[in-house]
Amino acid sequence: MQSPRPPATDNTEPRDDGFIIPDLCAAQAVFLAVLLAELMVLLHVLALGPLAEFDWRLLGTGSIFVQWNVLLCIAIICRLRQGLLHFTPAAAAAVCLGVVLLVSTLSSVLVFRFYPLLGPQSGGLTDWALRNALLALILAAIVLRYAYLQQRVALQQRSELQLRLDALRARIRPHFLFNTLNSIASLIAVQPDRAEQAIEDVAELFRAALSGDGRDSSLGEECRLCELYLEIERLRLGDRLIVDWEIDKALSDTTLPALLLQPLVENAVYHGISQRPKGGTVRIRAWRESSLLCVEVHNPVPQRVVDRPGGNRIALDNIRQRLDAQYGASASLLVGLEPDGYRARISIPLEREVPA
Repeated sequence: MQSPRPPATDNTEPRDDGFIIPDLCAAQAVFLAVLLAELMVLLHVLALGPLAEFDWRLLGTGSIFVQWNVLLCIAIICRLRQGLLHFTPAAAAAVCLGVVLLVSTLSSVLVFRFYPLLGPQSGGLTDWALRNALLALILAAIVLRYAYLQQRVALQQRSELQLRLDALRARIRPHFLFNTLNSIASLIAVQPDRAEQAIEDVAELFRAALSGDGRDSSLGEECRLCELYLEIERLRLGDRLIVDWEIDKALSDTTLPALLLQPLVENAVYHGISQRPKGGTVRIRAWRESSLLCVEVHNPVPQRVVDRPGGNRIALDNIRQRLDAQYGASASLLVGLEPDGYRARISIPLEREVPA
């Protein structure tokens, strides 16, 4: 008889992704609040009389008062937001609106008592404080709602981007593993005494291909995977496969998407070297060009270029889509047949930009 399991406890901290109170510490949210507040002051002054009698003094004093309230409310809510993550959405919104109401009321009283120049031209304290509180609540509700919707849109875009990247990674793995297993099968059939090392190499390749954490790789790691793959292919192709590396060692830690370089090297072997009776040289280069990391794979082609099934179109289209999803227009994949062979070049920004 199994002992009952202890009740599960959730020790995780609440996440702020999609929380009803947006991050008002962000520069965009502060700018939006200040802009909306100033527009409300401007509309109020315009509504008081004809344009020819526009009251610049009232605009200035009103702007000082309103912006003081807006920035003070933002600072307080920003400090309280982490604690509000434990509240229900309705309670968190009520606390924020309560802060706005309190700040507006206290500011109105202080200004009325100690700095009448910023206060009302007519009417008493109660009327003025009530009007300010209502306007502040309306403005706060508009800003919070708009910022919340903007935050939701950004989260949705990030989620869609991650799903797209996961789908693209999933599509490349079967292609990669299938061709690697074919190479191992050929090796075991003709050179069983050397199969053990190849199996160890392919195990490391499998770990990289089946990695599900979605993390990026580095140029050094990608070159290591290519070396493992090329060692497996060299056992099958022998002296027909020659590899020429020209890698800038200073770029070894540069970040780039995982399994980006290996499919290009695989294509170079599969469509170039393996179809030439005398084989040839695969040249792999990586260098910095201005603010870009450039990686190039070059291979000779047979006299009669044949498109083999399951060929490079799948891998190349996959790489293009992954680059577009992660870097937008700032990254590119250029491929083409040249007089001296087939060339594929990837250009990636060294400082990643968010795609538009």
